Amino acid sequence: MSRLAKKRYEELTEAQQEVFDQVVENRPVKPVDGHIGGPFDIWIRSPELGRRLVGLGGFFRFRTSVDRRYIELAILVTGQFWQAQFEWWAHEPMAREAGVPEEIIEAIKAADKPDLKDAGDAAAYALATEIHNNKKLSDETFTAAKAQFGETGVAELIGLCGFYGLVSMTLNGFDVELPKGATRPFPD
Repeated sequence: MSRLAKKRYEELTEAQQEVFDQVVENRPVKPVDGHIGGPFDIWIRSPELGRRLVGLGGFFRFRTSVDRRYIELAILVTGQFWQAQFEWWAHEPMAREAGVPEEIIEAIKAADKPDLKDAGDAAAYALATEIHNNKKLSDETFTAAKAQFGETGVAELIGLCGFYGLVSMTLNGFDVELPKGATRPFPD
């Protein structure tokens, strides 16, 4: 059961409605009963926070220098690290669509090390895994990531892991439910 009290659009303040409209206009989400879903309903309760996070999320998902495949792989590693049910549920199909192979998706979900033949997959996985588990990167991982993505890409991937950590904490902290009929990816 979600911890967020549901509000209809008309119950939101004018500033909250502005952020709500911004999310709906710029994201592939369709409101149901006046609710957007995911972290968005939570973020719009603080309009300034919502505006900033929605903009930052748009950057990480659509405007980084890193290929979508590696972005989605890093998001999956982050979602699995936080055991963020909604985050994984939302991004697993996006990862598949971006070209992340099924066996890699399944291994990450099970917290197993995937067999990574693609150098970009290996670099993104190592970076995301180490930054979460070790709270830093080894010289070897940093060098491999820099060789694949450049300094800009490494900065973006580290920022992405932090951002999706925030997304995951928001979803977990407010116990955001999956849509009706969806299967929880991780055990309770």
